[in-house]
Amino acid sequence: MPSLGTSRRPVSAADGASAIPALVASARARFRSGATRPLRWRLDQLDGVARFFGEREREILEALHEDLGKPSIEAYGAELSFVANDLAHVRKHLGGWMRAEKVRLPLVARPGSSEVRREPLGVVLIIAPWNYPFQLLMAPLVAALAAGNAAVLKPSEVSRHTSALFARLLPRYLDAQAVRVVEGGVPETTALLAERFDHVFYTGGGRVGRIVMRAAAEHLTPVTLELGGKSPCIVHRSADLDVAARRIAWGKFFNAGQTCVAPDYVLVDERVHDALVHRLVATVRSFYGDDPETSPDYARIVNVQHHRRLMGLLGEGQVLCGGTGDEATRYLAPTILRDVPPSAPVMEEEIFGPILPVVAVSDVNAALRFVNARPHPLALYVFAGDAAVQEQVLEGTSSGGAVVNHCMLHLAVPDLPFGGVGESGMGSYHGRWGFETFSHRRGVLKKPTRIDPPIMYPPFSRLAKAVLRRLL
Repeated sequence: MPSLGTSRRPVSAADGASAIPALVASARARFRSGATRPLRWRLDQLDGVARFFGEREREILEALHEDLGKPSIEAYGAELSFVANDLAHVRKHLGGWMRAEKVRLPLVARPGSSEVRREPLGVVLIIAPWNYPFQLLMAPLVAALAAGNAAVLKPSEVSRHTSALFARLLPRYLDAQAVRVVEGGVPETTALLAERFDHVFYTGGGRVGRIVMRAAAEHLTPVTLELGGKSPCIVHRSADLDVAARRIAWGKFFNAGQTCVAPDYVLVDERVHDALVHRLVATVRSFYGDDPETSPDYARIVNVQHHRRLMGLLGEGQVLCGGTGDEATRYLAPTILRDVPPSAPVMEEEIFGPILPVVAVSDVNAALRFVNARPHPLALYVFAGDAAVQEQVLEGTSSGGAVVNHCMLHLAVPDLPFGGVGESGMGSYHGRWGFETFSHRRGVLKKPTRIDPPIMYPPFSRLAKAVLRRLL
C-alpha cells in the first residue's frame, strides 16, 4: 500500500498562485512513477475516501451547515450518502471495467488479436462549485481515482468551511503526493488553468465554463463541463396533481433551490393551473410550516451577494407564498409566483434559489415550443399519467437528463450518465460513465510474425491486386 502520509500540505490562498506550478509538477511526477496505475492503488484510494466519510461525518455535516445552513438529513442524503453509494458501485465493478475489451478483427488484419484498454489520462483538475461542495468535488474525484489518475482539487472559496475541511483532512486519507488540494479564489484558479492538465472537470456556470474551455484549449486539454441552465417542469392535465405538487416542491426547495437540476419553472396546462398552484402553496406549508424561517428542514442562501440577486428577481408576477427574506441570516422564504411574463428576469436567467414561477400554457405543444425556444436544459421533468404524453415530451425536447413523474432522482442511478447538452454542458459522469470520462480508450492490435504473406507488399502483380481488392 502506498504511503498516505501528510508530508504534502495543501496550497492555501496565503501561499499565492506562485506555488501552483510546483504542486502540479509534483502530482505529475507521482503519476509518471506508475504508482497510480495498479488496481490495488486505486482500491486503496477508494477505501481512503470511504474512511474519510465514516470517520469525519460530523465535521463534514457541520461544515456544510456553516456554509449553506444545510439541514443534516439533506446534507447526508445529497452529499455523503450520494457519494458513498456511487463509491460502492464503482468499487464493486472497477476490476471488470479495467479489463481489456476484446474486439473482432476484419479479414485484412487476421491473424492477430485486438482489444481496447482503459488507461489513466494523467493529472486531472477538478473545479467544484459551492452549492453541493462535498458531492461535486468528491464524486468526480472517485471517478478520477478509479481510472488511475492523479488529481488536483479546487474546492469553491464561497463554501469556505467545506474547502478548509478538504484541505486539512483529505491528505490524511489519500495518497498525498497524487491528490493535491488548492484553496483560494480567482488568482489561484487562474494560475491552475494556466497549467497543462490531461483533463479538466468543471462544475459551475456557463460564464466561467467558457473561461475554463478557452484556457484548456491552449493546451488542447479535453474538458467536462457541468453547467446547468433553466430546467423546465411540464405538468399535463393527466398528472396526479397531489403527487406532482409534493415532488415539484421537494425538488425545488431542497437546498433552498440551490441545485443545478432543480425545477426552474413550471409549465402547466391552463385547465389544471389553479388546482396545481393551490396544491403547491399547501405543500410548502405542510413541508416547512407557517413560518419556514424557523423550520429545521430548510436551508439558507450561500451568501449576501446571491441573496440580493434573488430578491431582485421578485419584481414581476403575483406572489402566492413567500416573497420575503432576511439578508442578515441569508433566509429567503420558499416562494411561488404566478402570472409571470416570459420576458421577466426570473424567466430568463437561471434562478438557483427558492423561487418557483408557474406559467399556464394551452397544451403540451405550447409547452414544447416554449422549452425548445430556449437553450437545452440540464434536466427536464414531465408529470403526466398519459404515457403517450410522456413520450411526446421526451421525443420533442432535448436535455441533459429527464425524469417522468419526479424530479432530480436520475442523479441517484449510477448506471445513468449525468451531464448536459449544448449550453448546459458537455461530457458525463457517475458510475462507469465517470470511469470512462477519466480514461483513455487505447486501441491495441497484436500481430504474429510467423505468417507474413508477400502478397501484402509491393510490387503488386495483377493477381495480388485482385486478391487485395477482395480483402480490403
